[in-house]
Formats: sequence, C-alpha cells, structure tokens
Amino acid sequence: MREPVILDEVDLGPGVLAGFTTRRGGVSRSPWNGFNLALHVGDDPTDVVANRAALERRVGAPVAFADQVHGTAVIVMEGPPSTGRTSVGAADALVTRSDAVALGVLVADCVPVLLADAHAGVVAVAHAGRAGLAAGVISSVLAAMAGLGARPARVRAVLGPCIAGRSYEVPAALRDEVAGQVPGTAATTAWGTPALDLAAGARRVLLAAGVQSVAMPECDTFTDERLFSHRRDGPATGRFAGVVRLRRG
Repeated sequence: MREPVILDEVDLGPGVLAGFTTRRGGVSRSPWNGFNLALHVGDDPTDVVANRAALERRVGAPVAFADQVHGTAVIVMEGPPSTGRTSVGAADALVTRSDAVALGVLVADCVPVLLADAHAGVVAVAHAGRAGLAAGVISSVLAAMAGLGARPARVRAVLGPCIAGRSYEVPAALRDEVAGQVPGTAATTAWGTPALDLAAGARRVLLAAGVQSVAMPECDTFTDERLFSHRRDGPATGRFAGVVRLRRG
C-alpha cells in the first residue's frame, strides 16, 4: 500500500509537525477511492483502519480522532488513546501537550483548523463546519489551549482545504443568519447566488481573539478532485484529515 500523500506540510513553529492528507494513496475502494480516514461513511472498516495505520506511520505516533458532532466540546488528550480505540469521544476539538499523540480532524468541506503555540508546547485541532463555527468552536479550542499555557499572540493557525465561498451555496436567510453570528462569512457563489465563506469567518474569529498568524486555504474541496467533498459527491464519500503533533528533542 502506498503511504499517504501530505497535501501541505504547514509551518506551525519549531518542533511541530502539521499537514493535510489528500485522497491519494490508501486502500479504500469506490466510491471512497483512496485514503479515506473516516469510519462513519460506509467504507469497509478494515480499509479505514489500514489507512489510519499508514497515517500513524507517517506522523510517528498514534492519531486521536473524535466523533465530530458540529458542536463546541473540546477534549484534552494527555496521551495516546488506548490500543484499538477508534474515537476518543464526542467533540469537535482536541488539544494536547503530549508528544506521544497526534491530533486529527476529519473533513470533506468543513474547515480543518490546526493550531500550535510552539513556545508553550501546546497543539490543537478544530472542526469548524457551519454550525460549529457559529456556535463558537474556535473560541472554545483557544480557551482550552490557554488552560494549558498557550497565549493567543503566540499561536499559529492554519485553515486547511475546505469548500470555498464561491462554491458553498446556501439560502439567503441562512447566509444572513450565520453572517450575523460570524462576521465575514457572507459570500456569493461563482454563479451569483447567496453563499457562505467559512474560512473567511474562521479567520476573523481567530484574529479577533488575538491570533496574529492565520494561514488561509488555497484549495476548494468542491472543485479539487484530490480532496473529498460531501457537497460535490454526496454522503458516499470519504474524509481527509488535518493532523498536528509535537516533536520534542
């Protein structure tokens, strides 16, 4: 089996490994086709476990995944999950100071957020879909990082591949509702209809919280076939991941 392809190894500071997978590599078969890392989308669990094992070899540590529910709950990981455990619980953000575990966030249009305060030795991931972003998942994960010694001004954040505002059509009423909760999210599709730009909204939230380094995605999952997209392909599609890990010593 080919090892996973990292779409982009991003810079979150010294001693931090971070990046995003694509759908290339892996063993999942049609319609998941490749490096699907999600167990809840109908793919053969044996294939998903094999893909996750390849990802763990790539990052050099067990990868913790949560059952993402579009909420604001944060789980603090003090070490790797127990052997064979495929989920660490229901949450949309994970935080750790341990270098014995990597943190993963699964997406197929939502915004994967990777964060690190390298000085404090704190890393985190967040799943920022429409509902979670509006509910405040980014504020929740920053608060959890602060509880472990991180400071917003030192935090670096990278927003990974997600659906772009030009592709994420929504009813006008929903666009206006979300924009009222998260300024910066209102957008227009490439064909002139109401839309949401989740990455722009997430960036605004991070900057308002004092995070000074926020990298934006260059890919649109809806149009980039290297990436899974629920909006493009429907429910029978996989999930790619954003992953972050401390590497001390």
